Amino acid sequence: MAQRKQLERRTFLQDRFEILIKRQKSGEATFNELTELDEIVNRDPEIREKVIRESMLMQDVNDAGDLPAGPESQNALQSRPPARQNILTRIKAFLSRVFLAKTLATKQRLTALRAGQLMMV
Repeated sequence: MAQRKQLERRTFLQDRFEILIKRQKSGEATFNELTELDEIVNRDPEIREKVIRESMLMQDVNDAGDLPAGPESQNALQSRPPARQNILTRIKAFLSRVFLAKTLATKQRLTALRAGQLMMV
């Protein structure tokens, strides 16, 4: 019996992401397609993690000045997909983002007030 290729489960967004990335790399992507690609990356956490990991790997390669050699390093670069987060981890991440956003907003207001005070003097 001939073994068939194992089926891979993919969502519509994952398929669309792959198509748009190929079009972007070949230089054929339109502005609307690039906008759609940006929305997909921002909307899907799994795809965002993949993009971040790939960009970090590319920065490491650029910093090293040479390309990884051979299949051994390719296996080392591949990592497991992130595990699903439970509800407590999601809540904790959400609260930390809210706290960070409030702190940044407060810092921006203080900076704006200081700049306004300096302008009055």
